[in-house]
Amino acid sequence: MSKPLLIEDQAGVRTLTLNRPDAFNSLTVELKEDLLAALEDAAADDSVRAVVLTGAGKAFCAGQDLKEHMALLAAGDPAPLSTVDKHYNPIVSAITGLPKPIIAAVNGMAAGAGASFAYACDLRITASTAKFLMAFANVGLTADSGAAWTLPRLIGYGRAMEMMLLAKPVDAEEALRIGMVTQVVAPEDVLSTAQALAETMAAGPTTAYAKIKEAMLASAGGPLAEGLAVEGRTQAEAGATSDHKEAVDAFVAKRKPNFTGN
Repeated sequence: MSKPLLIEDQAGVRTLTLNRPDAFNSLTVELKEDLLAALEDAAADDSVRAVVLTGAGKAFCAGQDLKEHMALLAAGDPAPLSTVDKHYNPIVSAITGLPKPIIAAVNGMAAGAGASFAYACDLRITASTAKFLMAFANVGLTADSGAAWTLPRLIGYGRAMEMMLLAKPVDAEEALRIGMVTQVVAPEDVLSTAQALAETMAAGPTTAYAKIKEAMLASAGGPLAEGLAVEGRTQAEAGATSDHKEAVDAFVAKRKPNFTGN
């Protein structure tokens, strides 16, 4: 039986592949638990300097596995009602709080929590055939997995509300136009493009990337004073790294810097 999550390391990049292609990589309890553990491991592993999240087959992730969800509901199991707090919220917190870049390689349909995971990533490389769908309303549910926070910050409150209430899919070109994704490429190039970008970032000042993420996250939802305070602290922390000194030395010497992430 194949593993629901595949993990591969290359050139400082850890690729996490949701591996339930026959079910469009929909999220079972097992897959959610494996993904959360893998994100936590990637955060703690100094050899991992960037992460790529993708899906196997034709879909990125169709969101919650409704077959498992309905079976648990029918059995009176409390798990379906607790999965947001137990799985989805910690996964999104792990993605946004990852102290290194994480890139979503959106190879196909991204729906529900699957789309939310992509929104939570730092960058999104997307197949020209991919679509994004917020279909919570169609099954009598509201937003979860951070989408009500991340999506308006990508595309604005009005467009996000439209996607939530009307549950209309957004194709790749429209997603690029409205700022939802970083780049659109041919389907066969999605993973290689994302991995190449991740390798470039893995060779960069990864501590500075972590501080940028921390400052951006604090400022996205807080008052100016809080944002300024976090910027001041993270700038001082980044300025004390060997990577900063190396970058300045390289600039003066007119050579390419050699970043170590320290």
